[in-house]
Amino acid sequence: MDILGTLNFWLWAAQVLLALLFGFAGIMKTFRPIPDLAKMLVWPGDLPVWVTRFIGIAEGAGALGLILPLASGILAWLTPLAAIGLAIIQALAIGFHAQRGETAKSLPINLVLLALAVFVAWGRWSLFG
Repeated sequence: MDILGTLNFWLWAAQVLLALLFGFAGIMKTFRPIPDLAKMLVWPGDLPVWVTRFIGIAEGAGALGLILPLASGILAWLTPLAAIGLAIIQALAIGFHAQRGETAKSLPINLVLLALAVFVAWGRWSLFG
């Protein structure tokens, strides 16, 4: 396998992992009752319902955007944009959780998700550029 083939493999692995994680989180934040979410995540109980739902919809759309455009070959340039959007969500999440003093619990996963999203954005943008 050549270098581009290897890069493509790891990009797809990162995309599928991110799509599964963000897709699951997006579905939860979009459809689960807020009291149930607040028991699991705490912060949804402290924000207006629409904020939690908006985050969930954005995460779900980002998950779909990581896979569908590139897999279908239709508007494939949307895939790196979806990765950029998910990276922005993670950067904002890091700041939000830091402000609330929750970095010990959330920072490791937020940083991993941010790094994976940046990797996908860079890799897919590079391949299209």
